Amino acid sequence: MVKKLLLFFVLVLGAYPLLAQNKTVTGTVTDATDGSPLPGVNVLVQGTTTGTQTDFDGNYSIEASSGDVLVFSFIGMKTRSVTVGASNTVNVSMEEDAEQLGEVVVTALGIKREEKTLTYAQQTVKADELTATRDPNFMNSISGKAAGVEIKKSSSGAGGSTKIVLRGNKSLSGDSSPLFVIDGIPMANNKGSQPGMWGGVDAGDGLSAINPDDIESISILKGSNAAVLYGSQGANGVVVITTKQGKSGKTTVSLNSGYTFEHYLELPDLQFKYGAIGNAKESWSTTPGDYQSSYVEEFFQTGHNFNNTVTISGGNDKTTAYFSYGNITASGITPENKYQKNNFTFKQSTKMFNDKVKVTSSVIMALEETKNRLPAGYYLNPLTGLYMFPRQRNFYDYKNNYEIFDNDRNLYAQNWFVVDHHQSNPYWIINKEPKTDENKRVIGSLSLEYDITEKLKLQVRGNYDYAVKTFEQQHAATSNSTNVHPKGAWDYRKYDDQLAYTDAILSYNTDLSENFSLNGVLGASYQKTVYGDGVSVNTGTIGLLYPNEFNFQNLPTNVQVSSTYDGSVIKQGAFANLQLGYKEMLFLDLSGRNDWASTLALTGNDSYFYPSVGLTGIISEMFTMPEAVSFGKLRASYTQVGNEVPFNRINPQNTIANNGGVNRNTIKPFLDAKPEIITSLEFGADWRFFQNRLGLDITYYSLTSKDQFIQIPLLQSESEGGYTTKFINAGEITNKGWEITLSATPIQTEDFQWVTAFNFTNNTNEIVDIGPDDDKVINLGSSEGYQSKLVEGGAFNDLYVLKFLRNDQGQILFDDGKPLRTATTELVGNLDPDWTLGWNNNFSYKRFTLGMQINGKFGGNVFSQTESMLDGAGVSQRTADARDAGGVTVNGVDQTSGAAVTTVDAETWFRAVGDRNGVGEAYVYDRTNIRVNQLSLGYNIDVSKLGLPISAASLSFIGNNLFYLYKDAPFDPELAMSTNQNAQGLDNFNLPSTGTYGFNLKVTF
Repeated sequence: MVKKLLLFFVLVLGAYPLLAQNKTVTGTVTDATDGSPLPGVNVLVQGTTTGTQTDFDGNYSIEASSGDVLVFSFIGMKTRSVTVGASNTVNVSMEEDAEQLGEVVVTALGIKREEKTLTYAQQTVKADELTATRDPNFMNSISGKAAGVEIKKSSSGAGGSTKIVLRGNKSLSGDSSPLFVIDGIPMANNKGSQPGMWGGVDAGDGLSAINPDDIESISILKGSNAAVLYGSQGANGVVVITTKQGKSGKTTVSLNSGYTFEHYLELPDLQFKYGAIGNAKESWSTTPGDYQSSYVEEFFQTGHNFNNTVTISGGNDKTTAYFSYGNITASGITPENKYQKNNFTFKQSTKMFNDKVKVTSSVIMALEETKNRLPAGYYLNPLTGLYMFPRQRNFYDYKNNYEIFDNDRNLYAQNWFVVDHHQSNPYWIINKEPKTDENKRVIGSLSLEYDITEKLKLQVRGNYDYAVKTFEQQHAATSNSTNVHPKGAWDYRKYDDQLAYTDAILSYNTDLSENFSLNGVLGASYQKTVYGDGVSVNTGTIGLLYPNEFNFQNLPTNVQVSSTYDGSVIKQGAFANLQLGYKEMLFLDLSGRNDWASTLALTGNDSYFYPSVGLTGIISEMFTMPEAVSFGKLRASYTQVGNEVPFNRINPQNTIANNGGVNRNTIKPFLDAKPEIITSLEFGADWRFFQNRLGLDITYYSLTSKDQFIQIPLLQSESEGGYTTKFINAGEITNKGWEITLSATPIQTEDFQWVTAFNFTNNTNEIVDIGPDDDKVINLGSSEGYQSKLVEGGAFNDLYVLKFLRNDQGQILFDDGKPLRTATTELVGNLDPDWTLGWNNNFSYKRFTLGMQINGKFGGNVFSQTESMLDGAGVSQRTADARDAGGVTVNGVDQTSGAAVTTVDAETWFRAVGDRNGVGEAYVYDRTNIRVNQLSLGYNIDVSKLGLPISAASLSFIGNNLFYLYKDAPFDPELAMSTNQNAQGLDNFNLPSTGTYGFNLKVTF
């Protein structure tokens, strides 16, 4: 198959010298009002990077071929597209567009609307912004480019996932992630068949099915106001992905090839001056030595990322087609961490019956494999042994001989200096405990559009999304005995997810009179998600029959081969939207949807309705504005969205135990469940000044989530039938915030242009109610000395740690020379930033382009278990500094004698403060950080001088996450230990943050 594809590409490329050759097209661009020349107009050959600008007299010259489409764009003017014919001269006149908001954007269900008519906040990120720096996970490229979007990257290395939240966390026990939509059709989340199935494993975010080079744009619908037509799936916002399609005209072939190398930005500050005393595993000697230090840096390697895509697009007035093949091959910064992804996309569109019927089909296929992504946490993590290795020992004795032959057991055993539940030989873990993730996914869709009349259109769509996910980790015998049986262990899971979706949408657009317009949408949808055909095995500490044989035949009889739930979720919906316009200056938007959810069956509440209303006024059309005001708009909207309970919550069933018995369900049936309701209120303003060279978009929102599903213990009087807990509808979370986008074009001349934009976000979260029990606490994640939990009156992601016990004067209390700490964890801050700011800049000078993005997170806190444990083991640089200084200087007092304590022995202090159950207060850091997040420097090659059948070519230097301008924490506070809602803001031997640098070449034939 691969050979055939390569042969096809060779034949296509070889035919291009026979096609039409470029010619020089010249012309003049003028103002349609007075005929004056327009300098600085952008002229671009559509579908390529070939472009130029008009000079001071409005003249331009560009290389193009007959059939090419020239796109003329200029701030304050309506964009024009002109097809090049036989003539070498193309003159264009451009009309003024005071609004500059006639741009059509993609909204819910793929419905296209003029941006000026929207009654809610929406931001669009174009394709060139997503692929400029070739990040393997394109969602990372959105960070800082849209207000109200929180993105955290997994710390697991190549192939890791991304966590995305719009406008704060809204669910006490569910998921706050947005819905992802491709070309108007919802995607399966692909995060695991059942709740809790993956047990903390980073199972992927489901976006890998998409080739970033296939994306035309991403529209971010931040609130439920914008996403109400998607029903409960869109309650947390929607990310609408619109992909490219074939264009009529000559066939074009594009090759986009990028390479970046990856390196760590910083490592923990370690000491190599003091070793251990005797055979201790901690390095608390006070005698300086000259010990090895290079082995830590040598463990990390240079990562390599290859990102290549070929696309073919073409067609005629009736049929167009688009094909792409993309490949990402990456190796991480740790040994044997590899990532491989292949994407195939085919789309076609055909018009029939006098162009009244349009049939569009697409197939997207993704094959993805990840090897040896590192886990976070100190168990089975090579970084613990690497960082905490006693300094006086020779690390290379263990690196070069990570396994030794055990004659008694007739197998190779781990070679390490100690049996310890924290440490293992790093190279043993890498080589003898390999981990593999595989994801195979196919998404097929078919759409039929029928223009019944000029004003009435029917669209029917169908989509089938099928994914098979496999996870396997093998643990060789003699691995860490806390987690692995002496004969070894095997963790294997395989399941498939299936999603079938179909909808029918009837749309009607008309002018009711000279002053009134109407846009109406009426539709229905059906969605079925099927879970099944899944098996999982986890031998854990039970082990295998025979060492190091990882298969089903080698399982002990008391190890269960589990099946995932064989079930399905069905959701049906009916929806309507009506938009009334008055004189193109006032727009009223009304929406409503009714859902029927199978997960609420047996409750009598499986049918539920929710509405939305919005109003937009174009102030600049209503009143005569100062000349400096180009456009002014005010908007407001109110929405309620229902959100059903997850699968298997209403009537949980018994399960089969390992011994063949029955595990009795102890959760009382939730037969009076109601859907969760999210109420959203939003106000906004959009103003443009100085012929749209300055823009200000402001949004204020208030979200309230009520009637959430919460699990509570049963009272003794309720505990009939063996039930111990039950679910109730309770709880209330609010999110309030501001989103501000300031955009400007400070400089625009014939040769030089600077476009800049600031995106500001502030969100305040409050847990108003957490249920009937005031003492109830929901734990979101914990480690020794650390907790993130939900408490009534607090906020989502509040951070709790053990603190120093102090007197009224703030002095630390000591007993027997050791600092005292609180008995329980106490609130010290919140993991979320107070506000965020993204600053995007794009410069162009003749054929050169420069793009730079700076991201800042301000306020909030993070916690480092890593630093705590490094201190406890005496391997951090601060412990060496304390030994050099003769102790740690403190402001303390002995609680018994009242004597002042000013200096504490380094080992005494850090063994008490650091380590797993130490005083977490000492390891809480400010989350504030400012970084250069993206950089691209490009040059558009003058292909007319090459004498080759190339219509456009560009070469770019690219970089991601380059360096920090400011940071307080000794690690990257934007990395997530996992991408679920647990353990956010926790550094527990996370993989170091990385930066990438490289080049990208794009050629269009």
